[in-house]
Amino acid sequence: MRRLWLIFAQAVTISVAVLFVLTTLKPEWLRGNAPSSVVEILQAPPFTSEHEAAAQGSYAEAARRSMPAVVHIYTAKDVARPRHPLLDDPVFRHFFGDRQDNGPTQRAAGLGSGVIASSEGFVLTNNHVIDGADEIEVALNDGRKFPATLVGRDPETDLAVLKLKGPGALPAITFAAQDAVEVGDVVLAIGNPFGVGQTVTMGIVSALGRSQLGINTFENYIQTDAAINPGNSGGALVDNHGNLVGINTAIYSRSGGSLGIGFAIPVSIARNVLEQLVANGQVTRGWIGVEIQEITPELAESFGIAGTRGALIAGVLRDSPAERAGIRPGDVLTAVEGRTIQDPRGMLEMVANLRPGRNAQFHLRRAEAELDLAVEIGRRPAPAPAPTAER
Repeated sequence: MRRLWLIFAQAVTISVAVLFVLTTLKPEWLRGNAPSSVVEILQAPPFTSEHEAAAQGSYAEAARRSMPAVVHIYTAKDVARPRHPLLDDPVFRHFFGDRQDNGPTQRAAGLGSGVIASSEGFVLTNNHVIDGADEIEVALNDGRKFPATLVGRDPETDLAVLKLKGPGALPAITFAAQDAVEVGDVVLAIGNPFGVGQTVTMGIVSALGRSQLGINTFENYIQTDAAINPGNSGGALVDNHGNLVGINTAIYSRSGGSLGIGFAIPVSIARNVLEQLVANGQVTRGWIGVEIQEITPELAESFGIAGTRGALIAGVLRDSPAERAGIRPGDVLTAVEGRTIQDPRGMLEMVANLRPGRNAQFHLRRAEAELDLAVEIGRRPAPAPAPTAER
């Protein structure tokens, strides 16, 4: 019995000694393969697929797909130097006469963003980014720079198309399906804010169909709270898969910076303008030659109209399609080709989408009578062309 006790005591002593040595010299052996850490944390495994990444809240794959197709646009143009204030001073003009300030002009630089819409080098951007420029240079995300020419512009939607010179095949963005975006969808805004370099911001679609903002003639904006700042104009608004859903155009701001209200032109409008500008150099829209006015409750009462739907014809241009068809001031246009008109802006868009040269049925109300008139659609006068810009 005494011998067994000695063997047990020796075994315990040796085990304690070995444990002491391991704890002192090799403590990691006692913790297996886990790395040493001051604080115990939970470590997430790396993403194994795009869907897992999206599920974990990462949009790196969407950014990776779309960023190479978003470019920086640098412009330059001649502007007149500011007129000296003394030239407007009555005392100065009394002694020195009415002099004209015809001094030299100065170069003004501008910056914005654009989206490579085709591998052939066609770039979508805003018209106000390149308006009046006589030099345009486009810088790609990889650092390459190319001169660009103006293919065409559409001031009424604030869109323009550029063509890069000699770059070969380029990384083009993928367009999302029309009407694929919904309120609440996550979107990324990509551009070059304040010239700091390519930047990605994230937000959601706050609203659709924003209009009557006084920005352009044709307005149907996507509203987003993704941060959009000066320099983002013409950049891409993409969904969580990296597909283009809009062209960033404007912000609502009192300070010049982002306040969480930005506007983008939907991809459906951008694609239509792109195709027309590339094919014809201009956008063709329908026109009938009328001045329209919103029907307020006061106007409805004075004209004896039930409700405020429709567009009031305030004026008819001489020898216009509307005059030839018999439309008169005071008529209320209620439907075009069987489609009900809700307001003047809706009427403007319906007529613009009609093909010039065809006859269309207009339903209108004149006093107590309901009339149907066939109107031959004319071509909407194009805005004054700007000089072709290139470098």
